[in-house]
Amino acid sequence: MDPDNKVLIEGILFRARYLGSTQLISDGNPTKLTRMLQAQEAVGRIKAPEGESQPSVEVDLFVSTEKIMVLNTDLQEIMMDHSLRSISYIADIGNLVVLMAKRRSINQDEVKRQVKMICHVFESEEAQVVAQSIGQAFQVAYMEYLKANGIEDMSIMKDLDYQEVLNQQEIMGDELLMFAKKECQKEVIVPKHKNELLGLVIVESGWGSMLPTVVVANMMPTGPAARCGHLNIGDQIISVNGISMVGLPLTACQNQIKTTKHLTLVRLVVVPCPPVVEVLIKRPDTKYQLGFSVQDGIICSLLRGGIAERGGVRVGHRIIEINNQSVVATPHDRIVSMLANSVGELRMKTMPTQMFRLLTGQELPVYI
Repeated sequence: MDPDNKVLIEGILFRARYLGSTQLISDGNPTKLTRMLQAQEAVGRIKAPEGESQPSVEVDLFVSTEKIMVLNTDLQEIMMDHSLRSISYIADIGNLVVLMAKRRSINQDEVKRQVKMICHVFESEEAQVVAQSIGQAFQVAYMEYLKANGIEDMSIMKDLDYQEVLNQQEIMGDELLMFAKKECQKEVIVPKHKNELLGLVIVESGWGSMLPTVVVANMMPTGPAARCGHLNIGDQIISVNGISMVGLPLTACQNQIKTTKHLTLVRLVVVPCPPVVEVLIKRPDTKYQLGFSVQDGIICSLLRGGIAERGGVRVGHRIIEINNQSVVATPHDRIVSMLANSVGELRMKTMPTQMFRLLTGQELPVYI
């Protein structure tokens, strides 16, 4: 029921637990990665540490094409009421849903530079379904707006059809969740001689990664990194001596490692990962584009928000296998044909191209 207009609004109710809200300051046009990091920050502020009791309230989350309301289950009161257009981002992280809404600002100059965001955190076993429902509410609202203005845009119907395919697509290797968990991270202390190179080759994790980092691609056999015995090819480096490598360009990460040359001890925080990335794309029909392009076995472009991105495809990676068949020596035309005609589950194994070239002896390592 809309308390202002006293008319019924059609929507969906989800049972959830409200954990709390926090305010963040955001740039006017943040990237998808920035939004996800903000959502993670909101969770970090509100979610109680493991082992501690979590304050929460049982709520009903009401989703419609007009608004999103939070109703106190016990008191039957409206706790929050956001118009759909005020919602800036929805994220599902495990069994948590983060709802980000713009706060009104009187200062218009301030609005252009920075925006205050209120972030609500909910816990629900249906977290992914809740996030998908809100996304679909946006699409349906847009359709209704077009029809009300006499515009029949059939392309939106194709988008809705594609959205169903997206909803069936699992997110392979949930990096945000994996990297956020402290137990998934490992601190590595590397002893070394003064003015000795660390003895690493690092490469980019690949555009399309939820959290772009650098990856250990090669190690000097007699260098400090290899001698310490705790690093492996494929490990993703989160920080070097307390300085985060996440989101930095490759050259900036290389320069940071080079500054450790005069030190006798280097502290790395890494997330152990295999050198090969496993990709799984669910494609019910060839009419749905995969959303990436390949040249000589190397992924050279990726459609943001498509089934390939969700499936784990990354730009700059070399395809090693397609559906358990090696394509290392397969001609370009054959690879394109295998991908274009794939239906059902498309499984691939990929790795950063430079790592592949180093491991196969096509390129000599330049250690830092």
